[in-house]
Amino acid sequence: MSIQDFSSYSFVFKTRLGRTLVLADPHLAFEPFKGINVRSKLEKKLANFIKSQDVDAVIILGDVKEEIGLSGFTEKVLQEFFAELKELGIIITKGNHDGRIEDVAYRFDNVEVLPYFLDKEILFIHGHSRLPDVKFKKIVMGHIHPSTIVSLGRVKKKMKCFLRTPRIIVFPTINPFYEGMDLKQGVKLSPVLRGVREFEIIIPPGIYLSKVTI
Repeated sequence: MSIQDFSSYSFVFKTRLGRTLVLADPHLAFEPFKGINVRSKLEKKLANFIKSQDVDAVIILGDVKEEIGLSGFTEKVLQEFFAELKELGIIITKGNHDGRIEDVAYRFDNVEVLPYFLDKEILFIHGHSRLPDVKFKKIVMGHIHPSTIVSLGRVKKKMKCFLRTPRIIVFPTINPFYEGMDLKQGVKLSPVLRGVREFEIIIPPGIYLSKVTI
Protein backbone atom coordinates (compact mmCIF):
# COMPACT_ATOMS: atom_id res chain seq x y z
CA MET A 1 0.00 0.00 0.00
CA SER A 2 1.80 3.14 -1.17
CA ILE A 3 1.25 6.83 -0.56
CA GLN A 4 0.06 7.02 -4.17
CA ASP A 5 -2.87 4.79 -3.22
CA PHE A 6 -4.04 7.48 -0.80
CA SER A 7 -3.08 10.58 -2.77
CA SER A 8 -5.19 9.49 -5.73
CA TYR A 9 -8.34 9.62 -3.63
CA SER A 10 -7.78 12.78 -1.61
CA PHE A 11 -7.50 16.46 -2.44
CA VAL A 12 -6.12 19.62 -0.83
CA PHE A 13 -8.44 22.60 -0.41
CA LYS A 14 -7.61 26.03 0.93
CA THR A 15 -10.00 26.63 3.82
CA ARG A 16 -10.07 28.89 6.87
CA LEU A 17 -8.14 26.09 8.58
CA GLY A 18 -5.24 26.57 6.12
CA ARG A 19 -4.11 23.91 3.66
CA THR A 20 -6.68 21.22 4.25
CA LEU A 21 -6.53 17.63 3.05
CA VAL A 22 -9.97 16.20 2.29
CA LEU A 23 -10.70 12.47 2.15
CA ALA A 24 -13.71 10.22 2.60
CA ASP A 25 -14.78 6.95 4.14
CA PRO A 26 -11.62 5.35 5.55
CA HIS A 27 -13.70 2.79 7.51
CA LEU A 28 -10.89 2.19 10.00
CA ALA A 29 -10.95 -0.99 12.09
CA PHE A 30 -12.79 -2.74 9.28
CA GLU A 31 -10.84 -6.01 9.45
CA PRO A 32 -12.90 -8.12 11.89
CA PHE A 33 -16.14 -6.91 10.35
CA LYS A 34 -15.02 -8.07 6.90
CA GLY A 35 -13.70 -11.44 8.03
CA ILE A 36 -10.03 -10.43 7.78
CA ASN A 37 -7.81 -12.01 10.45
CA VAL A 38 -4.62 -10.04 9.70
CA ARG A 39 -4.34 -6.40 10.78
CA SER A 40 -3.80 -4.07 7.82
CA LYS A 41 -2.54 -1.23 10.05
CA LEU A 42 -4.51 1.08 7.77
CA GLU A 43 -4.85 3.66 10.55
CA LYS A 44 -1.05 3.98 10.86
CA LYS A 45 -0.44 4.10 7.11
CA LEU A 46 -3.18 6.66 6.53
CA ALA A 47 -1.93 8.84 9.38
CA ASN A 48 1.59 8.74 7.95
CA PHE A 49 0.25 9.78 4.55
CA ILE A 50 -1.68 12.69 6.03
CA LYS A 51 1.40 13.89 7.92
CA SER A 52 3.46 13.71 4.72
CA GLN A 53 1.21 16.14 2.85
CA ASP A 54 2.36 19.37 4.52
CA VAL A 55 -1.15 20.46 5.47
CA ASP A 56 -2.58 22.32 8.44
CA ALA A 57 -5.76 20.30 8.78
CA VAL A 58 -7.72 17.35 7.47
CA ILE A 59 -11.44 17.01 6.79
CA ILE A 60 -12.73 13.44 6.86
CA LEU A 61 -16.07 13.23 5.10
CA GLY A 62 -17.53 10.69 7.48
CA ASP A 63 -17.38 6.96 8.10
CA VAL A 64 -14.06 7.24 9.84
CA LYS A 65 -14.71 3.79 11.25
CA GLU A 66 -16.41 0.65 9.96
CA GLU A 67 -18.29 -0.41 13.07
CA ILE A 68 -21.53 1.46 13.67
CA GLY A 69 -21.02 1.06 17.41
CA LEU A 70 -17.78 1.26 19.39
CA SER A 71 -16.09 -1.99 20.45
CA GLY A 72 -12.81 -2.07 22.31
CA PHE A 73 -10.95 -2.88 19.10
CA THR A 74 -12.43 0.06 17.19
CA GLU A 75 -11.79 2.39 20.11
CA LYS A 76 -8.12 1.35 20.21
CA VAL A 77 -7.69 1.89 16.46
CA LEU A 78 -9.28 5.35 16.60
CA GLN A 79 -7.18 6.30 19.61
CA GLU A 80 -4.00 5.36 17.75
CA PHE A 81 -5.10 7.19 14.61
CA PHE A 82 -5.95 10.47 16.35
CA ALA A 83 -2.79 10.32 18.48
CA GLU A 84 -0.68 10.21 15.31
CA LEU A 85 -2.34 13.42 14.06
CA LYS A 86 -2.29 15.54 17.21
CA GLU A 87 -0.40 18.36 15.45
CA LEU A 88 -3.19 18.87 12.87
CA GLY A 89 -6.73 20.15 13.07
CA ILE A 90 -9.16 17.33 12.33
CA ILE A 91 -12.75 17.91 11.24
CA ILE A 92 -15.03 14.88 10.99
CA THR A 93 -18.35 15.37 9.23
CA LYS A 94 -20.14 12.56 11.00
CA GLY A 95 -21.25 9.63 8.88
CA ASN A 96 -23.71 6.81 9.37
CA HIS A 97 -20.93 4.50 10.62
CA ASP A 98 -19.64 7.01 13.16
CA GLY A 99 -21.87 6.18 16.13
CA ARG A 100 -20.21 7.09 19.43
CA ILE A 101 -17.09 8.37 17.69
CA GLU A 102 -17.30 11.38 20.02
CA ASP A 103 -16.38 9.06 22.92
CA VAL A 104 -12.88 8.89 21.45
CA ALA A 105 -12.65 12.16 19.53
CA TYR A 106 -13.40 14.33 22.54
CA ARG A 107 -10.23 13.13 24.24
CA PHE A 108 -8.28 15.10 21.62
CA ASP A 109 -8.41 18.89 21.59
CA ASN A 110 -7.61 18.98 17.86
CA VAL A 111 -10.50 16.72 16.78
CA GLU A 112 -13.98 18.10 16.14
CA VAL A 113 -17.02 16.03 15.15
CA LEU A 114 -19.66 18.02 13.26
CA PRO A 115 -22.80 17.30 11.23
CA TYR A 116 -21.27 19.46 8.47
CA PHE A 117 -18.50 21.98 7.87
CA LEU A 118 -19.18 25.14 5.88
CA ASP A 119 -16.29 27.17 4.48
CA LYS A 120 -16.29 29.81 1.74
CA GLU A 121 -19.73 28.64 0.57
CA ILE A 122 -18.47 25.06 0.24
CA LEU A 123 -20.47 22.55 2.28
CA PHE A 124 -18.50 19.52 3.43
CA ILE A 125 -20.79 16.64 4.48
CA HIS A 126 -20.90 12.87 4.61
CA GLY A 127 -23.95 12.63 2.39
CA HIS A 128 -26.23 10.13 4.15
CA SER A 129 -28.79 12.64 5.40
CA ARG A 130 -30.73 15.63 4.17
CA LEU A 131 -28.94 18.90 3.56
CA PRO A 132 -28.70 21.36 6.47
CA ASP A 133 -30.54 24.66 6.31
CA VAL A 134 -27.53 26.80 5.35
CA LYS A 135 -26.51 28.76 2.29
CA PHE A 136 -23.85 27.20 0.08
CA LYS A 137 -22.75 27.06 -3.55
CA LYS A 138 -20.98 23.69 -3.71
CA ILE A 139 -21.13 20.38 -1.89
CA VAL A 140 -18.21 18.05 -1.17
CA MET A 141 -19.32 14.64 0.10
CA GLY A 142 -18.55 10.95 0.38
CA HIS A 143 -20.81 8.11 1.56
CA ILE A 144 -21.63 6.31 -1.71
CA HIS A 145 -18.14 4.95 -2.56
CA PRO A 146 -18.51 5.56 -6.32
CA SER A 147 -16.86 3.25 -8.82
CA THR A 148 -17.29 2.52 -12.51
CA ILE A 149 -16.49 -0.26 -14.96
CA VAL A 150 -13.77 0.63 -17.46
CA SER A 151 -12.97 -1.42 -20.56
CA LEU A 152 -9.24 -1.91 -21.09
CA GLY A 153 -9.14 -3.69 -24.39
CA ARG A 154 -10.93 -6.97 -23.80
CA VAL A 155 -10.64 -6.64 -20.04
CA LYS A 156 -13.21 -4.84 -17.90
CA LYS A 157 -12.03 -3.43 -14.61
CA LYS A 158 -13.90 -1.88 -11.71
CA MET A 159 -12.26 1.40 -10.69
CA LYS A 160 -12.97 3.93 -7.98
CA CYS A 161 -13.91 7.36 -9.26
CA PHE A 162 -14.93 10.86 -8.30
CA LEU A 163 -18.33 12.11 -9.41
CA ARG A 164 -18.86 15.75 -10.32
CA THR A 165 -21.77 17.99 -11.21
CA PRO A 166 -21.74 21.80 -11.38
CA ARG A 167 -22.56 21.87 -7.65
CA ILE A 168 -21.43 18.55 -6.19
CA ILE A 169 -18.18 16.60 -5.85
CA VAL A 170 -18.43 13.03 -4.54
CA PHE A 171 -15.24 11.44 -3.20
CA PRO A 172 -14.52 7.71 -3.43
CA THR A 173 -13.51 5.78 -0.32
CA ILE A 174 -9.85 6.17 0.50
CA ASN A 175 -9.73 2.65 1.95
CA PRO A 176 -7.65 0.60 -0.52
CA PHE A 177 -9.37 -2.61 0.58
CA TYR A 178 -12.77 -1.33 -0.57
CA GLU A 179 -13.51 -1.53 -4.29
CA GLY A 180 -16.39 0.90 -4.37
CA MET A 181 -20.03 0.73 -5.32
CA ASP A 182 -21.92 0.71 -8.61
CA LEU A 183 -23.01 4.25 -9.45
CA LYS A 184 -26.69 3.51 -9.85
CA GLN A 185 -26.80 1.68 -6.55
CA GLY A 186 -24.74 4.30 -4.74
CA VAL A 187 -26.68 7.33 -5.90
CA LYS A 188 -29.86 5.83 -4.44
CA LEU A 189 -28.26 5.80 -1.00
CA SER A 190 -27.93 9.58 -0.67
CA PRO A 191 -30.83 12.03 -0.33
CA VAL A 192 -28.39 14.71 -1.49
CA LEU A 193 -28.22 13.07 -4.92
CA ARG A 194 -31.90 12.39 -5.43
CA GLY A 195 -32.99 13.98 -8.68
CA VAL A 196 -29.41 14.22 -9.97
CA ARG A 197 -29.15 12.15 -13.14
CA GLU A 198 -26.04 13.37 -14.94
CA PHE A 199 -22.50 13.14 -13.62
CA GLU A 200 -19.01 13.64 -14.90
CA ILE A 201 -16.76 10.73 -13.93
CA ILE A 202 -13.13 11.32 -12.99
CA ILE A 203 -10.86 8.30 -12.52
CA PRO A 204 -7.65 9.11 -10.62
CA PRO A 205 -5.14 10.39 -11.36
CA GLY A 206 -7.11 12.48 -13.87
CA ILE A 207 -8.90 10.48 -16.52
CA TYR A 208 -12.07 12.34 -17.48
CA LEU A 209 -14.90 10.30 -18.89
CA SER A 210 -17.81 11.78 -20.77
CA LYS A 211 -20.88 12.63 -18.74
CA VAL A 212 -23.03 9.68 -17.82
CA THR A 213 -26.75 9.61 -17.21
CA ILE A 214 -27.98 7.42 -14.40
